[in-house]
Amino acid sequence: MNPMDDTIETIDGIWKAYQAGLLGFIRRRVDSPAAAEDILQDVFVRVLTRIDTLADAGKIKGWLYRIARNAIIDHYRASGKTGPLPENIAAPQLDTSEQARRGIEGCVLPFIRNLPDKYREAVTLSEIEGLTHEQVAQRQGITLSGAKSRVQRGRAMIKDMLSECCRFEFDRRGSLVDYEAKGSERKRC
Repeated sequence: MNPMDDTIETIDGIWKAYQAGLLGFIRRRVDSPAAAEDILQDVFVRVLTRIDTLADAGKIKGWLYRIARNAIIDHYRASGKTGPLPENIAAPQLDTSEQARRGIEGCVLPFIRNLPDKYREAVTLSEIEGLTHEQVAQRQGITLSGAKSRVQRGRAMIKDMLSECCRFEFDRRGSLVDYEAKGSERKRC
C-alpha cells in the first residue's frame, strides 16, 4: 500500500470529524457565510500541506483550531480592515489539559512555601528561578548529588501534598487532563 494513501485517509477522517465544528467556529468570527466557507477551504489546504508538522496526534483538535484562528486573522488582514481583531479571535482557548495544568500551578507555590527550608530553597532555585543543579549546589554550599537529592525530595513532598488535596486524571501518555479537589467542598487547591 502507498504511504500517501494512509495520509489521505487520515486527513479525510480528520476532516470529517472536525469540519462542522470548524465551520461553526469560523462563522461566529466572520460576517459573511461565503467568507466562512472560503476560510474553511483555506484551513483544509493548510492541513493538507502541514499534516507532517503535527508532532502529537493527541493534540489534533487544538492544532486544527489554531490553523483556523490564523486563517481568520489572515482573512481580516487581507480584507484591509485595520484596528484590533475581534476579541473572540485574539485570545486562544485553552484545551482542558492546559486549563488543568494552569490551575495546578496556582496550588504549587503555597506548597513550596510549606516545605522545610532546605527543600524549599532547592526547589525554588531549581524550578522557579531555573538554576541548574550545579548552581543550586553552589548557592546552598552542598555537593551536586546533595542538590539533586534536595530538589527530588522537595518535588516528591509537593506531589504528596497535591495528592492529599486533589484527584488527578491523566491521559494514556501520563499528561495531566483534569483534576478536582477531594472532599465535600469541591474547591480547587
